[in-house]
Amino acid sequence: MTMLTRAEREAATANALVNAAKAGDPRAFDALVVRYRKRIFALALHVSGSSSEADDIVQDVFLKAYRKLAEFEGRSQFFTWVYRMTVNRALNARRDRTRRGEDGEDPRLELAVAVDARSNPSRAAELRQNYARLLRALDALPAEMRTTVILVSLQGMSHGEVAVVQNVSEGTIAWRMHEARRRLHEAMMPEKLQRKRELSAELVRALGEHGLLVPVYEN
Repeated sequence: MTMLTRAEREAATANALVNAAKAGDPRAFDALVVRYRKRIFALALHVSGSSSEADDIVQDVFLKAYRKLAEFEGRSQFFTWVYRMTVNRALNARRDRTRRGEDGEDPRLELAVAVDARSNPSRAAELRQNYARLLRALDALPAEMRTTVILVSLQGMSHGEVAVVQNVSEGTIAWRMHEARRRLHEAMMPEKLQRKRELSAELVRALGEHGLLVPVYEN
């Protein structure tokens, strides 16, 4: 008997829920929302850079998915379809905020600092500077490259899955990841930071749970 991979089991479960929802079972679509909401929010947060925008994006995306479910033919996986809608919506929201000149506290930065500073003001100040540099470097990447990094590094998607979401070849995804790593590494060089610092296990866990980038320093 052939054992299914985790990805194959996930796809099979999602397909079963989609089919049930199409057949009129409202609980099936609710199950899809529960299954993917956290990851969709993390994706929307990182692409848009706004927690309030991310909340709106999640609601809009799932509402649109529900209304268009009958049109979903299953040529791609459900999460790929929803991810593509999320990326497009979040990129538009980010462009709109930039055009309006809106700028506030970065929820990604504040969360990371709050988790790792442990109520230590001096440590918080140091972390804020370092993490802000990392997020600026990530945000400075071209939009499509930044989205690739978010999907691969934060969402754990394969190059093939991301290629489907972004409608490019796997080779393009591989190049974007290589180039992004080079640019982020250059931006985070120790001489620019003055000294290297390892992340705590608690922060690694928290960043992973909330879909935030974890920098990896080389010894």
